[in-house]
Amino acid sequence: MKIAVPSADDRGLDSEVGRHFGRVPYYTIVLVEDDAIKEVEVVRNPFIEHQPGQIPSFLRQKGVDVIIAYGVGRRAREFFNSLGISVITGAYGKVGEVVESYIKGSIRTDESWEEGPEFHRHKMGEGSRKCRDIW
Repeated sequence: MKIAVPSADDRGLDSEVGRHFGRVPYYTIVLVEDDAIKEVEVVRNPFIEHQPGQIPSFLRQKGVDVIIAYGVGRRAREFFNSLGISVITGAYGKVGEVVESYIKGSIRTDESWEEGPEFHRHKMGEGSRKCRDIW
């Protein structure tokens, strides 16, 4: 399984999870096999000024199966889902710690990430399921 995490810088597992998926300078792509991190690749975001669907398509071409992020807009989530890529939002902290907690099934998320001013226009409609502790 390949997991992509938006990253604030190019330090890979030591980077902080970026706040807004589409606007980060880097993505850390982690290959997980047998519940262990096997490879780590840091790629520059080629679509900082992106059109809808460009980033999901780019990460699908990289073989990504799961996105773990803090904030991801509704439309981007729809694109990822249409490509068969799972999206987990509300994740925060160091990339390596977030991926390890996901592998162990103990990832914790910020349920209120959409309430921040930078995500106001991405807010899900009434009755939508909010992010939560999963697994």
